[in-house]
Amino acid sequence: MNEATDDSERFMALVADLQKGDPRLSPLQAAIILAAEQGIAHDSRTFARVFGAAHALVLRELNLLAEQGERLRIVSRNARTQRTEYAVDPAAR
Repeated sequence: MNEATDDSERFMALVADLQKGDPRLSPLQAAIILAAEQGIAHDSRTFARVFGAAHALVLRELNLLAEQGERLRIVSRNARTQRTEYAVDPAAR
């Protein structure tokens, strides 16, 4: 098993743990939150590229998280590219 596989497995275990703590979260929503907390991605385009997800799907999940208003907030949106920057609410950790 290589280091990348170990990192992926650890990340997915953290996603599962986060979902256990909040069953309302989809796997993608939990991954978005964890990626922001771990400094992997703080915008929708970067997240989509790093995790190989469709940008439109990431945007949909980001919007759902932002509507809940408990864990994540939208910082800015680029109207042309739809790149959305976000931050995890420090109080939600």
